[in-house]
Amino acid sequence: MTVRQGNRLGISIQEHMAINVCPGPIRPIRQISSYFPRLSPTSSFSEPLSPNQLTAPAPLSPGGSEIDSCDSDDNTSLGTLEFDLLYERATSSLHCTVLRAKGLKPMDFNGLADPYVKLHLLPGACKANKLKTKIVRNTLNPVWNETLTYCGITEEDMYRKTLRVSVCDEDKLTHNEFIGESRVALRRVKPDQTKHFNICLEHPPPLPSPTAMNTALRGISCYLKEWETEQQRSLEERGRLLLCLQFLPPNKSARGGLCVGVKRCAHLAAMDVNGFSDPYVKTYLKPDVQKKSKHKTAVIKKTLNPEFNEEFFYEISFSELATKTLEVTVWDYDLGRSNDFIGGVSLGCHSQGDALQHWIDCLKNKGKKVERWHTLTNDLPGSTLQE
Repeated sequence: MTVRQGNRLGISIQEHMAINVCPGPIRPIRQISSYFPRLSPTSSFSEPLSPNQLTAPAPLSPGGSEIDSCDSDDNTSLGTLEFDLLYERATSSLHCTVLRAKGLKPMDFNGLADPYVKLHLLPGACKANKLKTKIVRNTLNPVWNETLTYCGITEEDMYRKTLRVSVCDEDKLTHNEFIGESRVALRRVKPDQTKHFNICLEHPPPLPSPTAMNTALRGISCYLKEWETEQQRSLEERGRLLLCLQFLPPNKSARGGLCVGVKRCAHLAAMDVNGFSDPYVKTYLKPDVQKKSKHKTAVIKKTLNPEFNEEFFYEISFSELATKTLEVTVWDYDLGRSNDFIGGVSLGCHSQGDALQHWIDCLKNKGKKVERWHTLTNDLPGSTLQE
């Protein structure tokens, strides 16, 4: 009841409470952690995550296994995945043994799923470095016990790359459906030591939404996106190449020279519509004024992991070799039209990283064979990229 007192309007306590109370559903109180989402160094800026999307840091079990906390019902509804990782330094191989999954989210009308596991190496994920397991039919608790291997993984890759492990459901009538994923920084895996993981599957990271940011964050996000796109464009990985270099000192019967062994390639980029390539390798020792240093391997049909095992010899003195650059390129053979450039690498005194180290090791160890894996990129300095 409203009572007029002089010129002031008095309101009873009942009316005051009725005015300020807003009817509607009761919403949960947001926690402080909701306003500070936990992002990795490589994550992009995005909209604030809801409390259900945020998880606590992953604790370690006494045995060193990786166990993510699955307090959120949103995460446990996707299921858990168990796998092992092993990096063999001697063979430059990364082995992922996919063991089993439990409590996967039902994806089919019968309340079950047809799950399989896919692996991608980030950054640079493409069909060339995708590996996947067999499909287990009609189950939410599949057992694979299957080992997938990446060849040509250097210690530099182990430091800077991330393994994306995805669980999907096969659907013969429509597109395959995504169930959940997990991402593991490979620097957490010690060489020649098996590391066990038992993790909760998560939703993929949300896409950046500049409309939800203020001006400063929007500018930073756009700059990082442009920088990342430019980096990927200029240094796109196209596969791996295993090379063997050996400098043979001169003797009484023959002049010395460089022996180049093209062993094999792994995870090449697919250049044909059938999802494969018809690769072969070319080598040049530049500068090549007389254009007589070209060597070429045989063409291996329909494969992304060819084995060549061919050797080429360049007759050259040690002093001359110090001023040369070995250019190795991989091509896809096409009948009746220009061949497609897949990737390449240059080895010489002006190279960087693994290419420079391989060249130095060859010059220091005369008479010894030195093998090393190299990353093929789409950009090769000094090359015309024409075939």
